[in-house]
Amino acid sequence: MSPETTAGELKSCCATLYESDLARMLLGDSFHPGGLRLTRRLGENLGLRPGMRVLDVASGKGESAIFLAETFGCEVVGIDFGPENVRQSSVRAAQSPAASLIRICQGDAEKIDFPALSFDAVICECAFCTFPDKAQAAAEFVRVLKPGGQVGLSDLTRAATLPPELTGLLAWVACIADARPVAEYAGYLESAGLVNVAMEPHDEALAEMVRDIQGKLLGVEIMSKLKKIDLGGVDFTQAKSMARAASDAVRARTLGYAILTGRTPVPAA
Repeated sequence: MSPETTAGELKSCCATLYESDLARMLLGDSFHPGGLRLTRRLGENLGLRPGMRVLDVASGKGESAIFLAETFGCEVVGIDFGPENVRQSSVRAAQSPAASLIRICQGDAEKIDFPALSFDAVICECAFCTFPDKAQAAAEFVRVLKPGGQVGLSDLTRAATLPPELTGLLAWVACIADARPVAEYAGYLESAGLVNVAMEPHDEALAEMVRDIQGKLLGVEIMSKLKKIDLGGVDFTQAKSMARAASDAVRARTLGYAILTGRTPVPAA
């Protein structure tokens, strides 16, 4: 990321990319490795159930928020920085059998617009590593949780220095460039006040997603060249180079994927 890129510009750029036709074509509605399979796993790890109130941070197209409400019967509030994501996911949520349990609104992970002690659980899938101020985001997660409430993250991890192809702005908003070692994520959560932080590796989900994107990129590039779609001057050479570098990094175990959970302490009686 360029030193001149401000945190606000980065958030806006991320939101714009995630709202784009290219993101939809490459990623579908579920913008994270493992898709709804890992969303279910995250919900199970958190013990979600009816009567619980859950905050989905960076909720994207609303796929996970809707799935969690329908699957676990919990109330889910999704927040996303992108207004178009909020609009689209609100329409989709209204069509869900669990519509009464779902609300989507615009919001910033580093300044969550809810009172303290509002939620039983906070989830954030493949987005924490894109937040410019991760410590502040973690602190906000904890602030809005009730005592004994839980945070569940799923995110990219890295074990070494990334190659140049995975450090530019495109890689950043694709949830790669600022991936951190899993111990560093755990450190953010613990410093924010969470206890019993646990990690569960899911590197295979990332490998599958990268292979899928590589295949789709070729098809999208052909459609663009044939003028079947207009993606506004996407640099396919750069995108394919980044995808190749990501694939190599996954094979070398430089990049991985993990679920992390932790809970807020319960005050002694």
